Amino acid sequence: MVFVYAVIGLLILLLAGDALVKGAVNLSLRVGIPALIVSLTIVAFGTSAPELLISIKAALEGVPGIALGNVVGSNTANVLLVLGIPALITVMHTSVCDTRKSYAQMIVSTLLFIVLAFRGVFDWIAGIVLLAALSWILFTQVMEALAHRRAGKADAELEEPEGADPDMPWWKIALFLVLGLIGLPLGADLLVDSAREIALMFGVPDTVIGLTLVAIGTSLPELATTVMAALRKQADVAIGNVIGSNMFNLLAIIGIASLIAPMPVDPAFLRFDLWVMLGASLILLPFVFFGRDLGKVWGAVLSALYVGYVILVLV
Repeated sequence: MVFVYAVIGLLILLLAGDALVKGAVNLSLRVGIPALIVSLTIVAFGTSAPELLISIKAALEGVPGIALGNVVGSNTANVLLVLGIPALITVMHTSVCDTRKSYAQMIVSTLLFIVLAFRGVFDWIAGIVLLAALSWILFTQVMEALAHRRAGKADAELEEPEGADPDMPWWKIALFLVLGLIGLPLGADLLVDSAREIALMFGVPDTVIGLTLVAIGTSLPELATTVMAALRKQADVAIGNVIGSNMFNLLAIIGIASLIAPMPVDPAFLRFDLWVMLGASLILLPFVFFGRDLGKVWGAVLSALYVGYVILVLV
């Protein structure tokens, strides 16, 4: 039953996160917050809500391995699995995308996270540093988007935030917000408690469950989004989704969780998993900077690397 509870917890988290995004986006638009700001901030935070609740719950429950494993494992999965599987289905023409600046910010965020990890604990100091870095990145993105808008180059996608419905009634907005705010902590409780039970059942550290079961589960929305973007020939959306998700995982999720409860870093992270995460991120270099397309061969390579990584973690 513990696996059933874990699946139920994950489903509740994903559905509640989607409801919260829809409610928050439409509430923000109704009260006059520009669609541009909603797209760059509220949608990004909302889609990371499940991972955030898991990390906070795990930190408070004294299982930091699940909190950190969820983020580190998700970032690795986002590159190797979330980009690998869609590339097996169809070629993603990443050569036409200009994601160099966002990618550079992701690499810097990853390096900053690794440096802070070597302090041995993610505490309030690390939390402030991570959130300050996030604030700076968001500020620069908003300024650039506003400059593009003034120049008449506004991106159409920024005008239609995910989940936006101009005709959504107030009662429906309230319902989405309530479902999201109730469902997220409930789903996090179920998933974290189940993950801890599974770790005890199989005699493995909670970090292993965080790096595998929890990380793969919370990466499913990104996988679904990326597959659809690849099928629609929207390579910029696919790779942008992964880059944005990875930055938010490192800076926002661990940043906020660190302010709530200190999270000691398992030495295994320092020896292996953090470097795998960095290595996976660097694999994107030729696709971002050197005009390479992400085809089926690379899709097979990325997917195989992820399977190999999971096997090494589990054995």
